[in-house]
Amino acid sequence: MKSMFRDWSKRAVEQELMDDFTIGGDELREALRHLRRLNRIFAAAAPTLYGIERLYIEADKPTRLSILDIGSGSGDVNRRLLQWADANRIEIAITLVDITTEACEEAIELFQAEPRVHVTQSDLFDVPERSVDIVTGTQFLHHFSDDELPAVILKMLAIARIGVVINDIHRHWLAWAAVWLMARFLSSNRYILNDGPLSVAKGFQAEDWERLKHSLGEKAELSYSWRPLFRYAVVIRQPRHNPLVRGRL
Repeated sequence: MKSMFRDWSKRAVEQELMDDFTIGGDELREALRHLRRLNRIFAAAAPTLYGIERLYIEADKPTRLSILDIGSGSGDVNRRLLQWADANRIEIAITLVDITTEACEEAIELFQAEPRVHVTQSDLFDVPERSVDIVTGTQFLHHFSDDELPAVILKMLAIARIGVVINDIHRHWLAWAAVWLMARFLSSNRYILNDGPLSVAKGFQAEDWERLKHSLGEKAELSYSWRPLFRYAVVIRQPRHNPLVRGRL
C-alpha cells in the first residue's frame, strides 16, 4: 500500500501493462472481462452518458446519432448508451475502436447480437476525420503523458462533427485505495492488480484539466465537471468559429 502515499499532486508516469503491446493473449482477455465487473461496481458508464447528453441537447436533440468510442476495450460502457438511445427514441450507431486484437475480440463477442454496434481495430490517428457525431474516450486519456494530451484531444475533435466526451479518473488516494482493495477482492489477474490502482495514479485533478484547457487555447472549448465515484466528465466542443458547429442552447 506504499503507493497510496505518493505525491498525489502529480500524475504517475509508469506505463500500464495494457500499454505494452508485446504481451497480451488470454491473460489480457481475462483482464478485460474482470474490468467489466469493476466498471459496473464503480458506475463507469455514468460520466460518459452525462457528457453525451450535454452535447445531444446542445445539438437540438437529433433523432440520429453516431458515436465512436476510442480505446474502447470490450466497450461494455456502451450498453448504457444503447439503453439511453432506446428510452429517447434515438437511432444510434456506435463504433468501438481499439488498437489491440484482444479488446476487439472481446467486444465482438459481447455485442454479437447488437447490430447497432460495430467493432474495428485501429489506432486513433488512423481514424478518418469528421466521420462521426461524437467521439468518446472512457478511461482512455490517462494512458497518455501530459505532453501527448493536446495532440490526442485535437485528433479526437477532428474525428467528431459535434464534440468529444472524456470520462476519466479523479486522481485521489481514496479512489486508489478503493480500486486497490476491489481489484484484489475480484481478481488475481496481474493486469487488474497492477493497472487498476496505477490508472488512478495516472488520472487527473482539476488543475490538470485547466492546464490542458489553456494549452488547447482557441482550438477547442473544454469544460469539465466532477462526477460521483471519483470521475471527471469532460466535454470538448468544436471552437465557435468552426463552420461545423451546430446550434447551442
